[in-house]
Amino acid sequence: MEVITATRSFLLEYPKTIAVVTLTGVGLFGFKKWMTGGVCRSKARLDGKTVLITGANTGIGKETAVDLARRGARVILACRDMDRANNAAEYVKKKSGNDNVVVKKLDLASLQSVRLLAKDVSASEKRLDVLINNAGVMCCPQWKTEDGFDMQFGVNHLGHFLLTNCLLDLLKQSAPSRIVNVSSLAHERGQINFDDINQEKNYNPWRSYSQSKLANILFTRELSKRLQGTGVTTYSLHPGVIRTELARHFMPTIPLWKKVLYKPFSFFIKNPTEGAQTTIYCAVEKSLENESGLYYRSVTHHL
Repeated sequence: MEVITATRSFLLEYPKTIAVVTLTGVGLFGFKKWMTGGVCRSKARLDGKTVLITGANTGIGKETAVDLARRGARVILACRDMDRANNAAEYVKKKSGNDNVVVKKLDLASLQSVRLLAKDVSASEKRLDVLINNAGVMCCPQWKTEDGFDMQFGVNHLGHFLLTNCLLDLLKQSAPSRIVNVSSLAHERGQINFDDINQEKNYNPWRSYSQSKLANILFTRELSKRLQGTGVTTYSLHPGVIRTELARHFMPTIPLWKKVLYKPFSFFIKNPTEGAQTTIYCAVEKSLENESGLYYRSVTHHL
C-alpha cells in the first residue's frame, strides 16, 4: 500500500519529468525501429536452386547465406579466406539445418582468381539461380589489386563485373534467375572519375569507396537493359548502416572524440541479420520477378 501511495505521489509531483522521459523513450524506440528497417516476409522456397554469395564468411553475407539455405537452396560461399569460409559454412549448416553448403576460393583483388572461380562454377554446377555480389572493402589505405587497380574500385566493382559476365551463360540457362549487387547510400556522393579511375593523383578513401558503389548501381542498370528478354533480372541495394567488419579500415582513422560520440549511436545500428534483409528481399521476393535494374534502399522502397 505504501508503495502505491509513494508512486502516486511521485507521479503527481513530477508530471512533466515523467512525460519527457516517456516521450524520449518512445522516440528512441521509434528511431531504433526506423534504423532497423523492414524485414523480408517472403515465404518463397528455393529448393532445387543454387545461390552464389561473395564474401559470405562474415557480416550480412553470412546471414544472407543462412536465410537462403534455410529456404532449401544450395549455397556456394565464395570467399578469399578459406579457413574463415569453412567456419562460416559450418555455421550456416547448423543455423539453417541444410548441409548443402559449399565453399569456393575467390579473391576479388585478382582477376585470375575471379576467372578460375567462374570456370569452376560453370563446370561443376548445373545451374545458378541467384548471384549475390556482396563482398566489399571500405575506406582502405591506397592499396592496389594484383592487376594494378585501385583496391576499392577493383574489389567492389571490377571483380564483381568480371565474375558476373563470366557466369552470365549459366545464369541465362537457369532463367528465371537474379543478380543482386550490394551497393551503398554512399553512391549519392560518388562520381566516376574517368581521368583518374584509380585515384592515383589525389587519393581519398571515401571518394574511392563512393565511386565504386556508384559503379555497382550503374552496372546494375545497364546490365538490366542488355539482359531484357533473357529471364535474368538485376537488383542493386543499400543494406543500411550495420555493425560488421566492413568499417575495420575506417574506424581506426577517426579521432577519439568521434569514437566517444559514436558509441551511444551504435545502439541504433543494424546487426548483420537485420542488415541482410534487403539483400534477401531482392533475391527471393516473387513480386520483383518483372522488375529489373532498380535500386532498393530498404525492403519496401526502391528507386
